[in-house]
Amino acid sequence: TCTLLSGVCGSIMWRKASAALLLALAVGYFYGGLPNFQTSPQSNSSLERAISAAWEALITLPSRQWSKVAVGVNACVDVVVSGVGLLQALAVDPGTGRDHDVLHSKEDLKDTFIHYMERGAAAERFFSDKEVFQRIARAAAEYPGAKLYVGGNAALIGQKFATNPDLMVLLCGPVGPKLHQMLDEQIVVPPESLQETDEFHLILEYKAGEKWASIQAPQANRFIFSHDVSNGAMSTLETFVASLEEFQPELVVLSGFHMMEGQGRELWGERLKEAVATIGDIPKDIPIHLELASMTDKDFMNRIMQEVLPVVSSIGLNEQELLFLSQAAEGPHAALPAWKGIPEVGRVSDILFWILEQHGRTDPSSESDLTRIHFHTLAYHILATVDGYWGNQAAAVMAGARVASSQACGLQAVDISKVELKAPLEFHSSHSGPGEQLSLNPEEPVTVWHRGNITFHLSPVLVCKRPLRTVGLGDAISAEGLVYSEITSQQPF
Repeated sequence: TCTLLSGVCGSIMWRKASAALLLALAVGYFYGGLPNFQTSPQSNSSLERAISAAWEALITLPSRQWSKVAVGVNACVDVVVSGVGLLQALAVDPGTGRDHDVLHSKEDLKDTFIHYMERGAAAERFFSDKEVFQRIARAAAEYPGAKLYVGGNAALIGQKFATNPDLMVLLCGPVGPKLHQMLDEQIVVPPESLQETDEFHLILEYKAGEKWASIQAPQANRFIFSHDVSNGAMSTLETFVASLEEFQPELVVLSGFHMMEGQGRELWGERLKEAVATIGDIPKDIPIHLELASMTDKDFMNRIMQEVLPVVSSIGLNEQELLFLSQAAEGPHAALPAWKGIPEVGRVSDILFWILEQHGRTDPSSESDLTRIHFHTLAYHILATVDGYWGNQAAAVMAGARVASSQACGLQAVDISKVELKAPLEFHSSHSGPGEQLSLNPEEPVTVWHRGNITFHLSPVLVCKRPLRTVGLGDAISAEGLVYSEITSQQPF
């Protein structure tokens, strides 16, 4: 490892006990003495260069690629604006942060935004008051520098798929005139899902180190809120499933379940049952990927885990969704209130293993279809798959990491000068059980380990130092990972 990471090893030794350092300097043995100990920035850039070069050499498309993918069902127009700037324009005082499950006022919005900004964490909330939301939306659209983008997980995943010229994409969701105009021309929208008005989501972004009064963001991120009834009720789900018969996709991607949460327990309880029954109408030989998003109601998350996870083949989620899922069902590390810094690989691995063991198809006789989880966090990604169902997963996890690095910087390719490695160079495969000690090799940047009949692939991310846009990164990561994945099992899901 030290021959590959000489500069890094040198800088680690520099920080160790001075006696060992003096001995090393005296014999003049360690990497040519003092000069090399002082070149850690250069050494780090060579580490990132090695990883980027390895991605280009090792990421290859699978032998059998998808030709038709159907994506549904949440879609909207995103209004992206400076969070601190907009809240100042709305004349609210910063005060202290406090989380609200549902937003009812400007004060609730301010409290919840600050709560997540000071943690550098992403979150999404429903705004209950339609009139107040529309006033805030108008102020956001008129705010200097505000930008309009394609929004909603399904639409963003569809847009990412559409960058592949040989891939035909069906998108079903509440598509208004503005969104329809913004979508890639390669995307097919069923006429039944077109509507007269657009759904707007407001995305309040902040930069790393940005301040508001005494609050400072530890990293760049965003806070999303909306008053979105069409997406909240997943109103186009039945239209989506009905359109599959004519379109004949090889892969279905679903998202938008998190939007139901803002509708209240009685409504989401009933709608969830209908949604699960509708998904049951999708032919069993078509794999289904579910993209999860931020949720706050443990009962709702538990119901999704018990009822939705077993009827899909694959899920995509980030560190907050992963921990909340474990907290909702009292799984591994559920006592952890929140991640501190970069989530520990061993803890993440424990939760992924538990999900597939408890709710996946690790036993061939299981009625569950779940065989794949794509986990992404800022510093690294993990693909966990039940053996025998998915192929090309090393390339898939690297492809997801590569697109996170380039898209966050607003580029088509990775620029070494604009990214940095934040992933741990050494880690354990489990936190609570007997695990292996593993390390990262920059020249082959996928670390692989096994637990039972589940295989884990980890790739570091080269983190963009000054991200231009954080919205939709998870969707791009999951879409890219799916483009590079293939089904190896002939068994129906």
